[in-house]
Amino acid sequence: MDWIQGMRGAIDYMEEHLTEPADFTRIAREAGSSPFHFMRMFEILTGITVGEYLRRRRLTLAGQELSLSGAKVIDVALRYGYSTPEAFTRAFRRFHGISPSAARAPGANLRSIGKLSIQITLKGDCVLNYKLIEKEAFTVVGKKLRVSCKDGENYRVIPQFCAKCSQDGTFDYLQPLADKSIGALGICTNFSEQTDDFDYYCAAEHDGSQIPDGMETLAVPKRTWAVFESVGPMPGAIQDVWKRIFSEWFPSSGYEHADGPELEVYEKGDMNAPDYHSAVWIPVVKKA
Repeated sequence: MDWIQGMRGAIDYMEEHLTEPADFTRIAREAGSSPFHFMRMFEILTGITVGEYLRRRRLTLAGQELSLSGAKVIDVALRYGYSTPEAFTRAFRRFHGISPSAARAPGANLRSIGKLSIQITLKGDCVLNYKLIEKEAFTVVGKKLRVSCKDGENYRVIPQFCAKCSQDGTFDYLQPLADKSIGALGICTNFSEQTDDFDYYCAAEHDGSQIPDGMETLAVPKRTWAVFESVGPMPGAIQDVWKRIFSEWFPSSGYEHADGPELEVYEKGDMNAPDYHSAVWIPVVKKA
């Protein structure tokens, strides 16, 4: 299935079922991919999760209904999946900046997020360097944080977490381990479609030594990894690589994301330098 056609089918399906509980497996099926692959592709390409997109679209329509009709708040709340008026009011206020009852007033300012559309940009001048490798199972050690994707919280919280790890001695412990292995690691894993959150680790491969207080280990299974080179200052260079992986490489590669940890690998050096080297490791499996 053409990936653009698949994405459009998934978006159309979501739009047609906004008043029903989200069926992530069915949404992914419309896109012709596994649920995990679709969720990651959607987030990387749009900057928000599927769950966040659905919430924004539902609250957009709820605001329109309240301002244009005489519908009761509780009826609108139930129609768009909120079990209580209180939960709906909190979500509505966070999104629109006003209460549901205030949305009825003439001239009330409401936010609107439209249905997603896909635009195609043809580019052939940039090379995306990658390799496929097999790596046996290994264990990493580091500090973990559960991170929410709602309202882009992950983009704010992860840099703060890494800065804290730099200040509290975590990186001092991890650097010698990183020097003996593939490098310092930023790991995203245990994604939840239902709650829009995941585990993030500042880590390195574990050498079997005693684990310091406040740190924990993560077992990474044997996988085929697609490894993509990134050259340039952080975080812009590696963020561009992430987008190109999902918009250019996956659609034409014959592979899809295997459910498992994603790694960012950082070499020693000045992360702001134009020639700084890092890499993205993604577990992959051949499409059925």
